Amino acid sequence: MLVTVLLEGFHAVKHALRFGADVHPLITTDLAAAISLAETHAPDLRERFAAATEVDQNHFKLRAGRTHPTGVAGFAEKPDLAFDRDAPIVLLDNPRNLGNFGAAIRVAAGLDAGGVISTGDVDPWHPNVLRGSAGLHFALPVAKVDNLDFTGELIAFDADGDLLKGPIPDDAVLAFGSERHGLSAEVRAKASRIVRLPMREKVSSYNLTTSVAMGLYHWVIHRAS
Repeated sequence: MLVTVLLEGFHAVKHALRFGADVHPLITTDLAAAISLAETHAPDLRERFAAATEVDQNHFKLRAGRTHPTGVAGFAEKPDLAFDRDAPIVLLDNPRNLGNFGAAIRVAAGLDAGGVISTGDVDPWHPNVLRGSAGLHFALPVAKVDNLDFTGELIAFDADGDLLKGPIPDDAVLAFGSERHGLSAEVRAKASRIVRLPMREKVSSYNLTTSVAMGLYHWVIHRAS
């Protein structure tokens, strides 16, 4: 079943286009401004933005649900991407903050993770999550899972774990708990090890996105060394 998703803003459309999405329709309230943005921020996509349909504010709000500072929005089919088991997969354990959820996907895409999976009742393709990722859902697989039956070592991140040292296996699954409740008992039980990131004494925790970034960066630098 094909599912169409809304891309809010210039950067979400830009990233979706760069990773192969067929964005249609692509609308803007100011075609000249959209082209100017493309010339400075995505010259490789200038012609794609130049082909956008200019609409008035009322039509834009009708299609996109609200206005946007860049005056750009688009629609694309949700991609069916395969998970890459040559790079760690990020597991977000029952994430609650949709903006953080999206930002974690953005970080995972930037550090070339094998994909992002989540547990819980939040749709990883919720418009607010997609907005937080700046459209980078199209750069890697993103899906919700109902169980933890996957291959690869499960490494869970928690402030009470052992300090993370040494390389992370390419086929590992890196689990990060929710902002309020942390890791679930199920993830803790399945984890082969529970590790913590370096953190100054008296600081209780990192933001979810920061933790994902630090965990994946640790994989990157140890892989390259």
